Amino acid sequence: MRNHLKGIDVFVAAVEAGSFTQAAERLHITRSAVGKSIARLEERLGVMLFQRTTRSQSLTDEGSLFYEHCLRAVEEIEAAEALLENGKWQMTGRLRVSMPAIFGHLCVAPILIELAAGNPELNLELSFSDRAVDLVEEGFDLAIRVGTLPNSSGLVARALGEHKMAFCASPAYLKRFGIPRTVEELVRHKALAYARFGQVHRWQFLIDGQREERLPEARLLSDDLRALMDAAVAGLGVAWLPYWLARDALRRGKLKELLPGQPGICYAIHAVWPYTLHLPLKVRAAVDALLEKLPARLAAVEARA
Repeated sequence: MRNHLKGIDVFVAAVEAGSFTQAAERLHITRSAVGKSIARLEERLGVMLFQRTTRSQSLTDEGSLFYEHCLRAVEEIEAAEALLENGKWQMTGRLRVSMPAIFGHLCVAPILIELAAGNPELNLELSFSDRAVDLVEEGFDLAIRVGTLPNSSGLVARALGEHKMAFCASPAYLKRFGIPRTVEELVRHKALAYARFGQVHRWQFLIDGQREERLPEARLLSDDLRALMDAAVAGLGVAWLPYWLARDALRRGKLKELLPGQPGICYAIHAVWPYTLHLPLKVRAAVDALLEKLPARLAAVEARA
């Protein structure tokens, strides 16, 4: 990286000064040093940056293109120096984040709250909803999404990890209706199913490496995962739940995992934000904190009973 930066300052100065002689005066070096620096840069790039005559020099097309990019890089460096000098590198302002309701409460919000605790000038606005918000229209800086992401231009996504799912039922229910030993037996049980907008989410299985879906007959439908877990603990049927939600009930023996030898389905977790040329520090810091801490938090809460 250091080699790539050599000669850039001399090149920019030569373009802006209009001649090697004036660039040398600005940089307090000799005209010969300017010429040698430009020549070395051209040799490294493999192109001519200047058309030279005995009286003047002008940029080639390649030189003009290279200058535009160099100028942006120099401006970025100068802006970074100004921020550090003014102490504005610290996170300030409000960070608006949308996240799934229960997953957000248990796994995401604690990480963001810890980030805010260490940055007194950072204010949080946390929205808990399973609805996929429009980040741009609704003014959110960041959203946490679970599952497959739809194609969406204008957004940037960063994978944060994944969470596992498990089929669960209470000991009392299993004593009454029996323990399923196969997928076919499981789908004949009373289902406690997740549903949104009138659509029942199908149960999914990995069978011989292939993902298969089954639509169970549901005794209870809900758009709230905690309600499904409570119904499972009460003995109403079988629920397909994330480990991060069912962990405590599994550990305390209120729920039993079904088909524990069956490969489980995992859902990807992403941070999503509107594309911008200059990512705000508060968004970058939030994503970095989630990247660092969310996988370990999921591993802890998903530890099997």
